[in-house]
Order: sequence, then structure tokens, then C-alpha cells
Amino acid sequence: MDEICLTATDGVRLRLALHVSSASVARGTVVQAHGITADMDEGGMFVRLAERLAAEGFNVVRFDYRGHGRSDGTSRGVTVAGEMIDLGTIIEDAVTRFGEPLAVVAASFGAVSTLLSLSRLPVRGLVLWNPVLDLTRTFIEPELPWGIENFADTRQLGHLREHGYLPVDGGFELGWVAFEEFHTYGAAPLESFLTSSVPALVVHGDQDQAVSYDIARDAAKARPSCDFHTVAGSDHGFDSREREDEAIAVTVRWLGHQFGGAR
Repeated sequence: MDEICLTATDGVRLRLALHVSSASVARGTVVQAHGITADMDEGGMFVRLAERLAAEGFNVVRFDYRGHGRSDGTSRGVTVAGEMIDLGTIIEDAVTRFGEPLAVVAASFGAVSTLLSLSRLPVRGLVLWNPVLDLTRTFIEPELPWGIENFADTRQLGHLREHGYLPVDGGFELGWVAFEEFHTYGAAPLESFLTSSVPALVVHGDQDQAVSYDIARDAAKARPSCDFHTVAGSDHGFDSREREDEAIAVTVRWLGHQFGGAR
């Protein structure tokens, strides 16, 4: 694995990790997009997934969105638009560096920038882990306990008005600009997903208390060229090593099938 820096098109420096396959001819390139309070490691899952994929003949790129991990910026400055710039920059570099075909694995909020950019990116395969598809029902009018606690609680909203940011999970400071974007984009990620023909896999825990399992399941059913895998009993982000390994295994298997079968 090599760690390098890359400058986004608006000048923000991004940190990324490259996992290069030892195969003489790589099967494809996979870019991993992490969640809103995570970083390129995604709690270790993205590292293990990258290692598995590299062993299966894929080149893999992990990266920190701006305001996360070791990339430039602050959490209060994180925006959907900024994450779209970051993802576009990373994918352009990945294609130049490794070539196509290219797939994206996006976890949770990483699905937002991925789906809003999907029609403009050379993506041949898409894997979504516990994806945020509807910003309104996740953040603005939250239906699940995590969203209610972090985004609808009167103390949280008072903090946003007074200080200009929301303390998400007691640590990540989500700025008011991003919160306003949630109103603007609403269900746009879901609409983009439903109108896309890119082959997709959705992996979701059926006890997710943060991001709706029902929205993801129904979207997968309504969309052509989409497989859906339930991680039974799992909360958001896959809440045990066994469930994490299940999500990784089904992802590696699906990408292997999409990009030429098992090695």
C-alpha cells in the first residue's frame, strides 16, 4: 500500500491510499467512498476490503474526503458539493493511473456524492453499503433514532442556530451549509439511483437505526440490474466482525462476477 496526496480541482489537498494488484493484468479499479463521520479506513472495513480485492486482481483507491482524516479542510466546511469535487478528482486520477473498468464502493453518506455524480463518472459497477438515499428522511425529517437524536433534537437545532454547526455523535461538527444542502438535494440521490442503469449491489443491515433499510430495499427492488443483500440483525455500519466480514465477502464476490469471474 502506498499513501500519497492529490490536489482536488478547487485546490484542496486530499490524502489517498493505493492498493496495487500484483496481477500482471488488473481486472479493474475500485474506488472506496467513506461515510460522513468516518475516514478512508471506514473503521477498518475498507482496509480489509481493499486487501481482499487487491488479492483478487483489483487496483483499489481509498481516500479521505475533505474535512476528514488527513485531507485538508475542517468538518464544519464539509459540503455535498465539496465531496462531489473530491470524488470526481479521485476517480479521474484512478482512471489515469490504473485505467478502466472502474467500480465504486460507497458506504452510508458516501453514497450521496457518488449517486449525485453517477451520470458524469465512468462507473461500470456500484456497491452501496447502508446507503443514504433520501436526505430528507435521514436528516431533515428523520425517521430513525440516530437521525432524530442528532438532527431533530431541539438542543441540537439550538446549537446549530447559535454556533453554526451540529455536533454529530458528539464529535463530528457538521456545518450549517451542509445542513442547508440536505434540504436542497432531498431525495435526489434516490432519484439518481433509480434512473441509472449501472449494475449495482446494495448491502444493508435490517436493524439499521441510522439509515433506512426499507428505502434501500424498495429502491433495489424497483431498479433493474440491482442485487440486494441483507445482513440479518445488523445495525448501521455492520455491528460485529462477523457481519463486517459478511458484507466484505459478498462485495468481493459480486465485483469478481461483474469484472470477469473468480480468479
